[in-house]
Amino acid sequence: MQIDLIKGHGSGNDFLLIDEMSHDYSFTDKDRACLAQVLCNRESELGADGILFILESQHFGVDGRMRVFNADGSEASMCGNGLRLVARYVCEQKSLKEAVIETMKANLKVSQQEDLYPEIHTYQVEISPVLFELKSLPLNLNKPTLFNERIDELSDELRFTALAVPNPHLITLVNTDQLRIDIQKQLSEKVNGPNELFPDGVNVSFVKSLEPGAIYVRTFERGVGFTNACGTAMSASSLVTCLTGLNKMENVINVYNNGGKVQCVVHKFDNTYTIDLIGNATYLYKASITLNFEDNAFILDSRVDFSEQETYDKLQVEAQKFIKQSMEG
Repeated sequence: MQIDLIKGHGSGNDFLLIDEMSHDYSFTDKDRACLAQVLCNRESELGADGILFILESQHFGVDGRMRVFNADGSEASMCGNGLRLVARYVCEQKSLKEAVIETMKANLKVSQQEDLYPEIHTYQVEISPVLFELKSLPLNLNKPTLFNERIDELSDELRFTALAVPNPHLITLVNTDQLRIDIQKQLSEKVNGPNELFPDGVNVSFVKSLEPGAIYVRTFERGVGFTNACGTAMSASSLVTCLTGLNKMENVINVYNNGGKVQCVVHKFDNTYTIDLIGNATYLYKASITLNFEDNAFILDSRVDFSEQETYDKLQVEAQKFIKQSMEG
């Protein structure tokens, strides 16, 4: 079976895009999980954090549908960095400046934006719904919500906030020393292995305030491990910094990560929240493969590289320089 794909990234969080709108692939969910496990393997000729399957939506007024499969074959309900790539693909295919994309939990608005950095394709995507009820994650604690509180089973020092956007997230605000030790890896592996707190696992983010309006976020992503960036985690982290008074709602928050930089704006309407996530949607190459489902193997038939990463590298260098200066300062 021949499959065409594009490899791209949002903030270094890399994905393979497979267009099911224009091709008659007829994948089953088992096929999609298998594809993710085979193609995303970092030892293969492709490798990625996951696959973004782009489909037609059956909903009126919706321009496309996104399904996200992680490298381990599990399906994610949402992916902010991936949604930017899907937004770009759908908008370019349909000659749109803004669109609505169906995800597992909600239909979300996306739009092309002014370049975040010169010559970088930039898209804004809506991150919602935001849910604080622990049953939404789920998190098994004898309380309805968790805001800036300790979890005795995880740490004596750290305070956590739990929320779903709609992926489950556990956020903690830390200092530089807490970032440098391996506590994040230890507790992340604990809550994503067999455990009583998070039966479905959870994304774990350590957040460091760099200056007013700027934060650093490092995320251990459920089903993936440590990633350069996680869009929903950066959005959830921005919201938490607003709720704790570090940043202000309706103001742009510069969010730095190991893959570069994005911007978030938190909105509150009555008692509900939404977050705008603004960042790059960078294409690396397009490729064609021949897949053998029976052997779980593929052959790379062709690959054509784009030149967009050269420009993104400049943003990443500036972002890493700012992070280093802020941490040392």
